[in-house]
Amino acid sequence: MSVTQLNPVSAKPTPYLLESLADFPVGETGCPRRARMQIDLMLLAIEALDLSGSEAILAMARELELQSIIPNRVALWRMRSSNPLRRYSQRRALTLPEAKALVIIGANLARRLTVLIRQLLLAYQQLTEKQLSLDHHFRLSDYLERFRVHFRARMNPRRSAVAAYTDEKLNQLAIEQLTQLLFCTGTYGMQRFWNSLFDGEVA
Repeated sequence: MSVTQLNPVSAKPTPYLLESLADFPVGETGCPRRARMQIDLMLLAIEALDLSGSEAILAMARELELQSIIPNRVALWRMRSSNPLRRYSQRRALTLPEAKALVIIGANLARRLTVLIRQLLLAYQQLTEKQLSLDHHFRLSDYLERFRVHFRARMNPRRSAVAAYTDEKLNQLAIEQLTQLLFCTGTYGMQRFWNSLFDGEVA
């Protein structure tokens, strides 16, 4: 398969669904660094929640008719590898349509996981109030462990920003991602999350 075939830029019409998110002037450099990181972490949390992992992301891409942007696993990997913290980070721009597609897919998967997300956040709140270890709740502990494993397997340990994450900090990051996912399930939550990715990043 040639590099041209793997290129997510397509001559096909832009999917109508992308119009639900605002356009920002990102230029040839693509989406800002923080946006690339946050989108990848959002999807990392979904993979820690859903055992089907990237297959669920690709299945949702097909369901939402976003295959022209995310046609296969390789294209998905290349997009997510635009996260500079990745172990095999790709020096490529994440285009606005690609970023929109990933956020829309993530938000739709989050909606399907809403009950589980609420349960885990409630368990976290209750354990914190009682000053109990997070290991006291099996499903929460399992999610946190999977998130830590995914993070360490995919992020570059030689980067200071990655090396700084202890187990405790990764647990906190995982909880923050749950909160973000739940936020995306609310009314206009996806749009507000999308806009937040560009706060202070564009003129």
